[in-house]
Amino acid sequence: MAEQLLPYQLTILVLGLSGALFLIQLAIVDIVAIKQKHPPGVAVAQDPDDWLFRCNRVFANSNETLGILVLVVLFALFSGADPLWLNALALIYLASRVGHMLCYYFGQKVLRSIAFGICYLSLFGIFTIGLSAWLSA
Repeated sequence: MAEQLLPYQLTILVLGLSGALFLIQLAIVDIVAIKQKHPPGVAVAQDPDDWLFRCNRVFANSNETLGILVLVVLFALFSGADPLWLNALALIYLASRVGHMLCYYFGQKVLRSIAFGICYLSLFGIFTIGLSAWLSA
């Protein structure tokens, strides 16, 4: 690993673990669809009480934040953001995605919304520390 990236090892690990989490979510939604004999290419019914709908939304919601995560992490890394803050916020992002996933699977709407809010704040925080480092450079 490049010497400049050593302080950001935890953030890099979070990126990898996020990828693993999304792979798990994809496998779950595919397995549930197969078990329910859902035809490929057909939209999932918009029924929050349906297990397949919830699994599909978990994966879709994760994908909605993935691009943002990659962009703000790269911005923060290249701006020389404080590694302690970046690592902590990246870890909060991952924990909030896991929390969001579990809450969505088990129909915990209020907790799911709280987990999403924490996820959003962590992404905003990563952008903010990146911007702060970029402005002070």
